[in-house]
This record gives sequence, C-alpha cells and structure tokens, in this order.
Amino acid sequence: MKRRLITFLACVVLLAAVLPVTASADMGPKPSVVIDFSGLSGRTYYVTLLSSTSTTGPFSAPSIEKSRLYDEEHADYPIYLKFLEYRDEDGYYFLQYFENCSETHQFRWTYYPPSNFKILIYFPDGDFYAVSAETYDRYAFHSYFSVTLAEPDLSKPARGDAITFSAVKSYDYGGEIAPFAARAALTIAVELLIALLFAFRQKKQLILIAAVNLVTQAGLNAALFYADYKYGGLAFALAFCLLELLVFIVEAVLYALFLQKISRAPVPKWKAVVYALAANAASVLLGLGLSRIIPSFF
Repeated sequence: MKRRLITFLACVVLLAAVLPVTASADMGPKPSVVIDFSGLSGRTYYVTLLSSTSTTGPFSAPSIEKSRLYDEEHADYPIYLKFLEYRDEDGYYFLQYFENCSETHQFRWTYYPPSNFKILIYFPDGDFYAVSAETYDRYAFHSYFSVTLAEPDLSKPARGDAITFSAVKSYDYGGEIAPFAARAALTIAVELLIALLFAFRQKKQLILIAAVNLVTQAGLNAALFYADYKYGGLAFALAFCLLELLVFIVEAVLYALFLQKISRAPVPKWKAVVYALAANAASVLLGLGLSRIIPSFF
C-alpha cells in the first residue's frame, strides 16, 4: 500500500508539472521575420518586405482599389504611396505592410511574413529607396537578419535607381549555450538532492545519476531547440511534454538496470523508478517556476 501511495503521489506531481506548459502555451504561434539595422541613427526611414508571391496570410498586393489597406486619412498614406510607386525589377510584390524604423532600428513582421522576399527601405527626407541586392528566405520559425548601411552608401542615387545592400542571418545560436548550461546544472543539482532523500549517497550512485542526467539533458535541450527553431512555441510546448516523459522512461530504465549493480546494498527496481519520477517532477516544477523569473534561461 505504501509503495502504491508513493507512486500515485509522484504521478500527481509529474502531471502538475506538465499540464501548466500546455495551458500557458501560445496556441497559435506564427512565423516571424526580424531585421536589425545599424548605421542609420538620425535617419528617418520606413521598411517593408517585397514578396515573391502576391499574397501571404491577410496581406496582399493592392491589385484593385478596394483592396488597399491605406487611404488619405492615414498619417502614413504618403509613405504608402511611395511603396506603391516602387517597381521591383524582379517583379516582387509590395504587400501593404511597412514600419517606421527610425527610432527602434528594427523591423518586425510577426504575422504571416513572406517566405521569400527582398528588403525595401524608403528614406522620405531624400525621397529615395534602398533595396536588398539579393532575395532571402525564412530559415527558421523566427528568422533574424541584420543590415548595416554606412553613411557613404546613403548618398541619393540617380532618379529611378535605388541603393543596394546586403543582409546577413543573425540568429543567436551561441546564446543557447549559457541557458543550456544553467538548465543542465540545475537539473543535476536537484536530482542529486532528491537522490540523497532516497538514500542514494554512495559515490558511484551519484556519479551514475549525474552522468545519466548530463546525457538526457543534452538530448532534451537539443530536441527542444530544434522544435522551437523550426516550428515555434506550440511545437516546443508539445515536444516538452513528450520529451520529458521520454526522459523519465529512459532514466527509470537506466537506474533500474544499473543502480543495483553498482550499489553495495540491493536497490529494488521500483525504488529506482519512483526516484526517477520524483527527481524529474521536482526539476520540471523548479524549472517552470524559474521560467517566470528568468525566462531567457528557462
């Protein structure tokens, strides 16, 4: 009876840890394109993406008068007309979405951005355009680019021409290293603490638990990064639930197989399984709590 009660309570803890993830997940995430600009301080400029297709989501090229999203009452209507006037040599379309990036120096298209695009900038002070010399594709669920335009490059071109520039991908892959290290260290520390509560205090036992966690955490974080990188927040939440269950199963099997072999006293398999469940539940609960305080790491 005592064994069943412990197992039941551990299961309740695990469910409590997992369910908030699905409840708080963004149920409708959309891809985005974010572009950071440098070298344009003090400049007034507007940015849009020219699409290889005439429509994406709710955005489309204004092929007929009634499909125009701006009219004379809009403050940015003159800018809108300037983007309408631009004729791309490759036939890319203006989809009627643009932003004033003069203050933020960042352009964000966070709802159905085009998959293949050019970057077009309009400078109202000089009444001229700058356009990317190449086309770009969304390479991740949230695709980041950066553009640098030096002052000599911003001299007004001949009438009818546009300045050309290049953009580079700027996804912060390296930024995932520190959060991974923090999550792995926290998980190992928590699970070693739980191990002490389960009377796993021998050096070999603790080394095994730490090694197993290091491997499972590396696999878990790599899979979650890929899910978020390619498919976004909803895929991340679903993957989190499934992968945490898989991690528990893997760790339970490994502990049941090897803890008894390296321990001086017999270790019942049920104890190894219950430990794996309790340790994973504790680390997940703590991680979820910390994610509200330090979201960039958890």
